[in-house]
Amino acid sequence: MTATPKSLCASILAFFRAQTRKSATLPELVRQVADSLHDHGVKALILDDISRLRMHRADDQDVLDLMRAFMSLDVTLILTGVNIPGTGLLREATWNKKTRQWEMPPLESTRIHGLEITQTEHRFELIEIDRFRYTTPEQIQGFVDHLEGIEQHLRLFNAKAGMLTAGAMPEYLMRRTGGVIGLLGRLLEDGAQEAMESGKELIDESLLDEIVLRRDAPEQAPDEPVIPADPPTADKTPKPAKRPRNTVFDDAGPAARAGV
Repeated sequence: MTATPKSLCASILAFFRAQTRKSATLPELVRQVADSLHDHGVKALILDDISRLRMHRADDQDVLDLMRAFMSLDVTLILTGVNIPGTGLLREATWNKKTRQWEMPPLESTRIHGLEITQTEHRFELIEIDRFRYTTPEQIQGFVDHLEGIEQHLRLFNAKAGMLTAGAMPEYLMRRTGGVIGLLGRLLEDGAQEAMESGKELIDESLLDEIVLRRDAPEQAPDEPVIPADPPTADKTPKPAKRPRNTVFDDAGPAARAGV
């Protein structure tokens, strides 16, 4: 879905399950967002994947302007994304299709504590979160703790304690993803989907070996589709229908368990 100021407001309101009118204007939606944030006592508004915005698109520029406007709603605005400085969001750069590079506009800057900072950049405090490392005991434990948090939220029928944290699984996941949290999430999300579709209902190395991780090429233009060098030929052999996954844990109730 293309990002627009209205779609951003609609997404926030959908999170709160607020009723909206299809004919609502942008000022009305913004006012409703402000009311929802206030009514729910929201102290921090987190907007993910902002690096998907591209400053050569007018709608995306308007979305970024709306995000900046949210800073006046008495909430802490947290924007997350990959390589934010390189995408030109803070400098409002544009993508040059000929040079295949982001082009930064001339600085319109101010000085704060002797540092030259652009008018857009000085609104934000940029915090860089590095990838997980696996060298020192503290780094290893931090990675394992993160895996344990993911493991606790996976709802696979055959999942077991230590599915992601026991044995050689942490080393395997570190080797596959290099500690990059986005790749780790993508690998485990695809793995969980495959575990459900195959009926295995468990994530292990053999299942993850079948998952191909797509790494975004930095030279890839933001609007151009990725075309595989050798597209696979279509397999016309009919595949047996898979039994649908039972998403309900059968429980006949206390009376049945007591033998009544």
